[in-house]
Amino acid sequence: MAANTDLSNRSPLLERPWLRWAVIGLVIVLMIVLPLMLPEFANQTIARIGVFAVAVLGLNVVMGYTGQVSLGQIFFVGVGAYVTAFGVNADWNILLVFVLACLVPAVIGLVIALAAARLGGLAIAMVTIALPIIGVPLAKRLSDFTGGSQGTSARFSGAPEWTGLYDDQWQLYIVFLIGGITFMLTRNLVRGKYGRAFAIVKGNEAVAGSLGVSPYRFKVLAFTIASLIGGVSGFLYMVVIQYTSPETLHFGHSIELLASMVIGGAGSILGSLLGGVWYVLLPQVTNLIDPNITAMLQGAILLVVLFILPGGLVSLPSLWRRRGRDAGSGRPSGPVGGAMQADAAGSVAGISTVGDALGAPSTQSPPPPTTQSPPPSTTQS
Repeated sequence: MAANTDLSNRSPLLERPWLRWAVIGLVIVLMIVLPLMLPEFANQTIARIGVFAVAVLGLNVVMGYTGQVSLGQIFFVGVGAYVTAFGVNADWNILLVFVLACLVPAVIGLVIALAAARLGGLAIAMVTIALPIIGVPLAKRLSDFTGGSQGTSARFSGAPEWTGLYDDQWQLYIVFLIGGITFMLTRNLVRGKYGRAFAIVKGNEAVAGSLGVSPYRFKVLAFTIASLIGGVSGFLYMVVIQYTSPETLHFGHSIELLASMVIGGAGSILGSLLGGVWYVLLPQVTNLIDPNITAMLQGAILLVVLFILPGGLVSLPSLWRRRGRDAGSGRPSGPVGGAMQADAAGSVAGISTVGDALGAPSTQSPPPPTTQSPPPSTTQS
């Protein structure tokens, strides 16, 4: 099922428990050591990648795993950021601020999901599109809480003196801690019974209902969890950026998050992390090439990557292994972007096309009709 497909084609070496724990230990050591060794700009860049990787993760829960179209994820990121800024400026306890930054977007998402989850297809998309469109003027109007068009800042993530750390190092540790816990909890969620239910709802709602899985209930649950994770991302956004404005809620950022999810790999935990890398680094790379044609370059790169890897960047290792097996057996590897890539992408990310990532219903052409020629007639001379 889609909940487990991101692990189905991983290297057999990682199936060994001791090696898996060794890899986890190595990652933890790197997360502790790297902030102390890297320069300030590198730490800030990695922290921003972590912020938006969490945002893409929330979008992946509702779209990649459950198959529901959501184009308003940036709204919940912005709400989490504004709640954080307001609580910090009001001198609330930082733990209370974090809890509210998660719960307020989750409650808003729950209320919206209760009404929108009964809709299907483009109707849900229209509802979620309205969120950032309404959010921008609303943030400008509620100036007492949001700072109006000028935005608001909140400086609360400076390194304590007893740590001996610089601010960028302390902020990166916070992102590693909160983001890592969020990724771990989400991974456990999608690999358990809820993930299997999400996959059934994504595959066929009628079949889900016949199996006793309520599509409405699990669509509401997925949307609420995605909103909560968006709030976590908003809190981390204020930890790193320390400033937010109505521009944070702009609809264009939702489209960029959606593109990052598809590029990284829909229905994949690792794909969410790769999506965060794409979201942060692609604008920097295109600016280095030519700042005047940044948007055109980003669109061209997006099309090229989708053509080569329909399942996203996460499908690349599986594609390489598939090519190696085909080369060893002497079979042709097939054209780039053809059926082999779709199969490799689907086995890793749970989808085979961009349409599947957007929750489009799967269509199959009917089998050709079978015809039988009549038996030859026997004639007597």
